[in-house]
Amino acid sequence: MTPITFASTTSAAGVERQSLSRELTYENRWKAAVEHARRLTKMYGYQHVDVAIAWETVEELRSARSRQPIQSVPSCKSMFDRYCSESPNALECRSYDC
Repeated sequence: MTPITFASTTSAAGVERQSLSRELTYENRWKAAVEHARRLTKMYGYQHVDVAIAWETVEELRSARSRQPIQSVPSCKSMFDRYCSESPNALECRSYDC
């Protein structure tokens, strides 16, 4: 199964789509591994080598996820600031000193 990736862009929406895609891919793999391990356990019991390997795979996926750095989703404020820095003449970005 190949992961779904979107074209790399510099927009905040592109970053959100890519991180969301990675998250969905991880979740799908983890759920599939758990389901596979459960089926093998039901078929062979806990003492079978294939069952141990399947549960080890589940544990490896879980620990690999915990080792990955947490990618924060940009907040609306930071996205607005970025928009204003890219478009300083936009009406929304004007600020007035009173």
